[in-house]
Amino acid sequence: MSELAIVAAAFLAAALALLWLAAWLRRRAGVPVGRLVYSDTGRWEDVPEPLYAPSANLAGRPDYLVRRRKRIIPVEVKSTAAPGEPYRSHVLQLAAYCLLVEEAYGERPPYGLLHYAPADGQERTFAVHYTRALERELLDTLEWMREDLQHRRADRDHDDPARCRSCSYAEYCEQRLA
Repeated sequence: MSELAIVAAAFLAAALALLWLAAWLRRRAGVPVGRLVYSDTGRWEDVPEPLYAPSANLAGRPDYLVRRRKRIIPVEVKSTAAPGEPYRSHVLQLAAYCLLVEEAYGERPPYGLLHYAPADGQERTFAVHYTRALERELLDTLEWMREDLQHRRADRDHDDPARCRSCSYAEYCEQRLA
């Protein structure tokens, strides 16, 4: 075998190893196959602008947006261990990202993905279908939340000091634990 063939084989092996490593790291982060079009993981220098839905007066930053088969799919990655089924609050958060994608990109995502950390060594990703019923539940929930805030009826819903410390509203909250 010539020296050139050996070098070419070594480069090919290195390229294949790098491709495998990239795919492994992507799966580990919870990002599905597709073209990454948005990322708000705090790991990149360019933090994207939040998406905005004027119809709901809602803004947010999904962890990832991935283009798959001409559709943009929001992906939310949770650090909590995988439950048996997704938490309702997480489903509504993902529904909010679906609404944001629809208004920002003019495309209604058929579903979004919730990716949870390993529980008993098993990572879990749930596909949540973005139905009209889920959209209505989201809009109703946003309306109730705004009414509660307006009438100062939004009470803390937990007894977890660590959660209070990490809350972005802690400095304004009259019910904080820590």
